[in-house]
Amino acid sequence: MAFCVVAHSPLALSPLCAQPSHTPDQLFTQLSACAQRVCVCVCIQPTLPGPDSASHAALKRKNMEKKSAINGHMPSSASTDRILEKSARKSFREKLMEFLGKNLLVIMTVSGVLVGIGLGMMVRKMDLTKAQMTYFAFPGEMLLRMLKMIILPLVVCSLVSGAASLDTRSLGKLGGIAVAYFLVTTLIASGIGVALAFIIKPGVGAGALNTNSLGLESVSSNKETADSFLDLARNLFPANLVAAAFRSYATDYKMVAVGNDTNGTALYQKVPIGTEADGMNILGLVLFAMVFGVALRKLGDEGEELIRFFNAFNEATMVLVSWIMWYIPFGIMFLVGSKIVEMEDVVLLVTSLGKYIFASILGHIIHGGIILPLIYFGFTRKNPFSFLSGLITPFTTAFATCSSSATLPSMIKCVEENNGVDKRISRFILPIGATVNMDGAAIFQCIAAVFIAQLNNVDLNAGQIFTILVTATASSVGAAGIPAGGIITIAIILEAIGLPTNDLSLMLAVDWIVDRTTTVVNVEGDALGAGILHHINQKEIKKQKEQQQPQEEGELAEVLVEVVAKVQAEEENSLYIIHQTKAMPEAIESVL
Repeated sequence: MAFCVVAHSPLALSPLCAQPSHTPDQLFTQLSACAQRVCVCVCIQPTLPGPDSASHAALKRKNMEKKSAINGHMPSSASTDRILEKSARKSFREKLMEFLGKNLLVIMTVSGVLVGIGLGMMVRKMDLTKAQMTYFAFPGEMLLRMLKMIILPLVVCSLVSGAASLDTRSLGKLGGIAVAYFLVTTLIASGIGVALAFIIKPGVGAGALNTNSLGLESVSSNKETADSFLDLARNLFPANLVAAAFRSYATDYKMVAVGNDTNGTALYQKVPIGTEADGMNILGLVLFAMVFGVALRKLGDEGEELIRFFNAFNEATMVLVSWIMWYIPFGIMFLVGSKIVEMEDVVLLVTSLGKYIFASILGHIIHGGIILPLIYFGFTRKNPFSFLSGLITPFTTAFATCSSSATLPSMIKCVEENNGVDKRISRFILPIGATVNMDGAAIFQCIAAVFIAQLNNVDLNAGQIFTILVTATASSVGAAGIPAGGIITIAIILEAIGLPTNDLSLMLAVDWIVDRTTTVVNVEGDALGAGILHHINQKEIKKQKEQQQPQEEGELAEVLVEVVAKVQAEEENSLYIIHQTKAMPEAIESVL
């Protein structure tokens, strides 16, 4: 015996019932074949006496289980309850193994830093020669070489594919937001640096510092401030793309005789001449890759093949990055250990420059632990520290390598996999951020400028303080993403406010300490910027969908009329459905 009623929910859609004589497989086939009829069928089968009673009972139980599965419910049997209870109750060992599997690389990387510190302290007591120190640092050197090897293809391919995959309008909007974010955060960082330098006063009372007693080498920098900014503009447009992969433009000076004075003494003028400096011109490559990606997008179908080439190249590069990341813990161990072995008299340096080190690290903590997370929360209304928890590996890499560029491969991988940032956003923004966004560098450059002013008993006026803020913000854009890259930009700030550059050797002495927290703050700013842009992009996509929804609703109204007519026609022709006119609109509405 079988009867059907009209359904009120799409979960209750089930077809005609089979006759009692049908087997379970035939019953399930018929249940699957008639899903277009909006009804729920209940099959009542008589229990026949005799030896087949057990089989009929089993058949009924199996049919009920299938009906429950069709309706989206699990069968309520004792065995199923036991399975669910067992799966929900994981042992401590299983949870531990699952945690280790997800965070193995992070744990290994952090452990590499700790082991490297202990190893360096042990080897330091062995009084190694310079040659032996070089051999000891070899595994760490290999890590830096591998990371630098991957920078060029990663930056170029990721920016070309990212710029080509984004719409021109969204590209301009996202690029404008990114530039505004980078400038504002860097300006805030410069303000924090200047404020802390005037509050802590690291250079007051430190005039007795004797550079020779610290065993420091002098740092010479005779470049004019104007030429420094002109070099920045020249590097944006490299004359040779191939040469830009390993050289950048730098201004040097030559004394040229221009005649004699009235006494017959030769007169000379300092004339700037162009030279090539070792080091990748990352700024020029970034600009070219962005413009080239936009040009490929404009080509349309003709540029699709080349876009696919860069996309494939980019994905292959990320595979190489994933392989290199498993070497990072081992390389970091020797990288950190070798730095500890190479240290001269740390106690003398820390006691002499302790206030400068403290002010710099405190500025990095304030900016990286308070300001940047607040900016991220203000835009996204999400917990910034849960976002940052997925980036422990790149932060550790930044701490060990002191290079934003070397941290870029692991940063892109972790931002995409751990935090779910869109590939088009991360591979477009992060290479730019690694080049132009230097929040941590701006902090310690401002503190260093005020420190040297206090060291030379120079009282800075409001104009000079404003010059420090603007120059530090602008010069941090051109700072190389390499260890000690920010020291050169301090010379630009000192020249701008008329201070001597001979005290830069003091900054270089403790730069290996300050540069670690500097790089961590730099890459943190890049990552949070990518998260903010991803959130803004998702909101724009959602807004566009909401605007398109009224048009789609108008199209669906026409389809609804056709569906109602068809269902009513089927209802009239079917012998198995009892007419219930009031229920039909609800049924049709739930199906749609």
